Amino acid sequence: MIHEKYYELLEKQEKLIRRTNVKNEDFYNGIYDRYKYPVLTRHHIPLQWRFDLNKESNPHFLERLGVNAIFNPAAIYLNNKYYLVCRVEGFDRKSFFAVAESDNGIDNFRFINAPIYWEDVDKEETNMYDMRLVKHEDGWIYGVYCSESKDLEVSQSDTSRAIAKAGLVRTKDLKTWERLPNIKTPSPQQRNVVLHPEFVNSQYAFYTRPQDGFISTGSGGGIAFGLCEDILNPIIKEETVINEKKYHTVYEIKNGQGPAPIKTDKGWIHIAHGVRNTAAGLRYVLYAFATSLQNPKRIIAKPGGYFIAPYDSERIGDVSNVIFCNGVIVNERHEVYIYYASSDTRIHVAVTTLEKLMDFTFQTPSDAFRSLDCVKQRLSLINKNIELQKETLHCFKN
Repeated sequence: MIHEKYYELLEKQEKLIRRTNVKNEDFYNGIYDRYKYPVLTRHHIPLQWRFDLNKESNPHFLERLGVNAIFNPAAIYLNNKYYLVCRVEGFDRKSFFAVAESDNGIDNFRFINAPIYWEDVDKEETNMYDMRLVKHEDGWIYGVYCSESKDLEVSQSDTSRAIAKAGLVRTKDLKTWERLPNIKTPSPQQRNVVLHPEFVNSQYAFYTRPQDGFISTGSGGGIAFGLCEDILNPIIKEETVINEKKYHTVYEIKNGQGPAPIKTDKGWIHIAHGVRNTAAGLRYVLYAFATSLQNPKRIIAKPGGYFIAPYDSERIGDVSNVIFCNGVIVNERHEVYIYYASSDTRIHVAVTTLEKLMDFTFQTPSDAFRSLDCVKQRLSLINKNIELQKETLHCFKN
């Protein structure tokens, strides 16, 4: 017999899932609209994934396999539906992937099927997280994720050292997944590896993030670009850094590619994350840049500063003051849905248009890198506006 508490909690959860999301009217920058409610939280996880529903084996209806957080989702648009492949973290710190779908992309997201499982080909893998989904021109949907394992070169008692590798899977329907070999690069550690949606010079192209250690990028900081001849034997022989970290910027400590770049008439638009240090610890934000259509590793535009940063209650969570994005959807109406997680806890959406995103990326001034030079930029804007106000006032008088 199913425990009666299940029906009480199910009714409460259904009310949460069906809640209409609305634009946050307190926020405005003209670039995108933020929405008031997170699109997914741990409270959206199906009850049968957490509880033993049987009253005999669970008379007190205790949560057996709890969920701590849902964050950092991959995103894809298929058959007029919005899909998120979310990172779900259990009470035990292990993450797994689960698929949620919505008809409109801003609310009523519902987890479907069961948590994703594929052939266990890497017995050293302990944890997996932060997938990027790419619908490649070869016809497959690829997922690249961070595959974490213990560093076996240190003693068993040293539990602080880990190895990050780039795991690779592919699917046609988000239901059946094929595990491919890990992506190999010259770097000892890899995070934030993303597949480019199209072939480059008849090869598969990847954005990587070379790093020396599990946390620290060391000498290898920056977003890099590399080519691979065979996706079934994914070896990248050379990584070229195309967007390096830089002193006193929002990407001072490290940076990494977010989702796959968005193709526009003027270039590929990239949404990346940047990390800087503060007195309260690391701060993660999103920033943007564009690369050439003909040469995706050549940057042609880079607006200064951040694109999205933690806002109000988004600053608070398991790892506070963090915004991270690895999933973006562009639909047939050229609307852009940016799915981002706040503070490693919950998932939000910001919505803009391709036209606005291009305007922001190609028209916003680049970082001048020095305070006084940045003041010159702002003075130029102020003076331009003063002249416009004078002209407008003169027109009114006449």
